[in-house]
Amino acid sequence: MTARFHALQPGARLSDRVAAELEDAIRSGRLQAGERLPTEAALAAQFAVSRTVVREAVSRLKSLGLVHARQGSGVYVREAGIAPLAFDSRHAVFKAAVIQVVEVRRALEAEAAALAAQRRTAAGLRRIHKVAQALEQAVAAGGDGAREDVALHRCIAEAARNPFLLDTLQYLSRFLQGATRVTRANEAWRTDFARQVRQEHARIVRAIEAGDAAAARRAAHTHMDNAIARIEQAAPAFWQQQGQVLASALVDEVKTGLVLKQ
Repeated sequence: MTARFHALQPGARLSDRVAAELEDAIRSGRLQAGERLPTEAALAAQFAVSRTVVREAVSRLKSLGLVHARQGSGVYVREAGIAPLAFDSRHAVFKAAVIQVVEVRRALEAEAAALAAQRRTAAGLRRIHKVAQALEQAVAAGGDGAREDVALHRCIAEAARNPFLLDTLQYLSRFLQGATRVTRANEAWRTDFARQVRQEHARIVRAIEAGDAAAARRAAHTHMDNAIARIEQAAPAFWQQQGQVLASALVDEVKTGLVLKQ
């Protein structure tokens, strides 16, 4: 084994960082084509992370076509072959996929917020506030808050008390969560983006709490519009690093489950 890895320090989403470290080892030649990756247990020990984190990271490498699994043998580095598509082409595909999913979220979550404002209960509001606080704590601790962000929007949908809406969101959850991971990672790159998101979430929650359906719908719709604008403004460096790893997994999901209309 030619490549050795070191424990990661707390910060951004660990699986993204593990995937980026492994990808760099492959592209730099420290991990050669045909070479077997260390086992999950070995990588988890080297990076000082859980095996679940390693599994997620390796899954992203598979979606990038950098490694493949051999039944009963392990995971191996693929032949490098011809260089990948130019960055601008990958960038366009990744950005389009994320924006298209956010457009779906905009339609569903604006209505969910409006219904939540009309139908919220004291217990539902307490859950929304609790999850919103958990989101703030996750970001303050150095995380991207993606899981907590999804949970917040899920609580709002639950407050709408429409089982068909919940079922639709559950059906689309793999796409919605993938897009959220990309948008949250991008927003973590800039303090102004992060501040905007906090303010937008606060406006949605206030409107729901006040029982103002029109304001809640408007706030949720604006939140998604702004999420698209922030993706449009994402720095090239973001797409070259976290964005590429995160969005490639989403694109792979979309290709297997939906037809993207470019």
